[in-house]
Amino acid sequence: MAFNVIGKTVMKSLFGKPATAMYPVIKNDFYPLTRGAIEMDPANCIFCNLCAKRCPTEAIEVSRPDRVWTINRTRCLVCNFCVDVCPRDCLTTVRQYTAPMTDKSAAIVTVQGPAKES
Repeated sequence: MAFNVIGKTVMKSLFGKPATAMYPVIKNDFYPLTRGAIEMDPANCIFCNLCAKRCPTEAIEVSRPDRVWTINRTRCLVCNFCVDVCPRDCLTTVRQYTAPMTDKSAAIVTVQGPAKES
């Protein structure tokens, strides 16, 4: 009896449709509410630090004097709290997943803002 069940499973696996998508070859369709990654436009940012204060995982760090914005992608939950609180709308959510990484230092993204006008 067990051989019959195993035989059906093997035949279905051999001649049936694959159970998983071939991701790198065939790109997945994103759903309308898919959250992928946080992107920042440094030209509009005033480095007010509201996004860093609102982040529940403290993944964002802002240095106002140096005009540097840093996000740790491994800590980010993509909850969009930082996007909602940004007064200049310089933070956006891109519907694209971040690339896989083997080095943890690649997870930290630093954006340098333009020099402050005197």
